[in-house]
Amino acid sequence: MILNLSGVLSEQHEPLDAVVPCEMEEFRIRKDSYPVISKEEAFIHVEYAGEHKLYIRGTCRLVIGVPCDRCLTAVPTEFELDFEREVESRTAEAAADETDELDENNYIDGYHLDVDRLLYNEILVGWPMKVLCSESCRGICNVCGQNLNEGTCNCIDTGIDLGMSVIRDVFKNFKEV
Repeated sequence: MILNLSGVLSEQHEPLDAVVPCEMEEFRIRKDSYPVISKEEAFIHVEYAGEHKLYIRGTCRLVIGVPCDRCLTAVPTEFELDFEREVESRTAEAAADETDELDENNYIDGYHLDVDRLLYNEILVGWPMKVLCSESCRGICNVCGQNLNEGTCNCIDTGIDLGMSVIRDVFKNFKEV
């Protein structure tokens, strides 16, 4: 959803309050794609903060299906987005002059605010380090890929890392009796 900021950036500097639908159907990071299971409308407040700066405040709630880090089962992960940002508003010409700088405000283009891009950035910042379906998740079999939470497999689990067998033998030779 694109919001027009011309009223905020004009001489009158009228604040903008908007309730906009979140149009994000999936969340993409590099080659991975995660489905958006449920979403609510986003509340966005934008006001002029002086000297070509904008103050942006917003809230939104999303639930995204993130795979468990052990068994790869989709886990509904809730994102309660509540953010405040002060950003520079730049014209397209000024943005073209600053191509060498890293632009973290990629959701403002001239007089337009891309709400979905803003929400994407907020989700990215709040992305969890580890997602588990349960603390007792057993993961998947290293040999056949069977989800061990759903049942066992017939694979032989040696429990020994063959690359470390030489070191294990060294410790076994020096073992006290």
